[in-house]
Amino acid sequence: MWYEKIIQIFKLRDLRNKILFVLGIFVVFRIMANIPISGVDAENLRNFFNQFQMFGLLNVFTGGALDNLSLVMLGLGPYITAVIIFQLLTMIFPQLEKIYKEGGEAGRQKFNQYCRIATVPLAALQGYAMIMMFQRQNVIGTLSPTLLLTSILTITAGALFLMWLGELASEKGIGNGVSLLIFAGIVADFPNSIRQMFLQVETGGAAKVPSIILFFAMALIIITGVVLINEARRNIPVSYAKRVRGMRTYGGVSTYLPLNINPAGVIPIIFALSILLFPSMIANFLGGAGGNVGNIAKNISAFFQNQWVYGILYFLLVVLFTYFYTAVTFDPKAISQNLQKMGGFIPGIRPGESTANFMYYILNRVLLIGALFLGAIAVMPSIVQGVTGIQQFQFLVGGTSLLIVVSVVLETFRQIKAQLQMHEYETF
Repeated sequence: MWYEKIIQIFKLRDLRNKILFVLGIFVVFRIMANIPISGVDAENLRNFFNQFQMFGLLNVFTGGALDNLSLVMLGLGPYITAVIIFQLLTMIFPQLEKIYKEGGEAGRQKFNQYCRIATVPLAALQGYAMIMMFQRQNVIGTLSPTLLLTSILTITAGALFLMWLGELASEKGIGNGVSLLIFAGIVADFPNSIRQMFLQVETGGAAKVPSIILFFAMALIIITGVVLINEARRNIPVSYAKRVRGMRTYGGVSTYLPLNINPAGVIPIIFALSILLFPSMIANFLGGAGGNVGNIAKNISAFFQNQWVYGILYFLLVVLFTYFYTAVTFDPKAISQNLQKMGGFIPGIRPGESTANFMYYILNRVLLIGALFLGAIAVMPSIVQGVTGIQQFQFLVGGTSLLIVVSVVLETFRQIKAQLQMHEYETF
């Protein structure tokens, strides 16, 4: 039974300590997310987020940290942007690609160190742009140069502290720490979104009941679709030739190589959201410059605030990043070489280059389904919000949020299950 598993989890000292450690990091994150920077006008801040729904979606990923203009208001955005930039650079600079793909664990650590260093100027730039934008919207009062510098340094330190917490959770906890913190941010905003939804129902009365029913029906469909696609696999059959060494025979077995329908996970959505919000932030920052620069910035800001433009660009970026991220992280040529070294082959396909080409063919067909699904999930909140009139949909069961929550929960359960099985083998 499920409760027996929970009891078993907390009986194991190592596993219990890891879970409690991650929960402790969540507590620290939530405390930091509720400590605002100085000079914030709470009423104007609420009006701003009601006016700009796109920043409301960004606020979901920071767990309300942006809504409060807290010390960690940038969330993990600067770190994610740094990772995006350096992964793009791997396609331009072969030496960087060699470090990332062929450098082993030392190469990955060096690559991650580059991303950490790049996070500092990105966090400072984004923090400055945010402060200027909120000042223009009268959310923050006029700051003296000293107070402005202090605020930027505080926001930058908050972003770096959150990055450190994420890496600490990856090292000493269960699963990917960055994903877990994004998950915590999304889940933390659920109670407030539910309260807002019921307030809408009380205001609208009986007229809102059909919308609520439609809301839950669509929510159920999206949850089912997310779980099915997230768990779907395309199995490629693999056989191993028999090898005789001394008096023993090895191989001669058949297995399969699983390809996920959605091999990139939630990363393309996070990448696309980061890229899509960046021009709006810069345009809002330059909007008060005046002259031609100010007019161009205002036109760009108005362009990105158009829901149709935003939805189409969001969909295309998610599809593009799905292919890009899979190309960076999944190398069929290396897999075919490893199979050949171990005496494995795909029935009916010659080992080596033919195997790599066959895997490219299968991957591209599978990836098309995954990319289109991710793109549909990304724009689904806007569609359902337009149909039902419930603005909290994207915060409660919006495709982006839900996909992250489902992926993180399933991955965490797999990690816990694997550790329980390891303990059973050790006992045996």
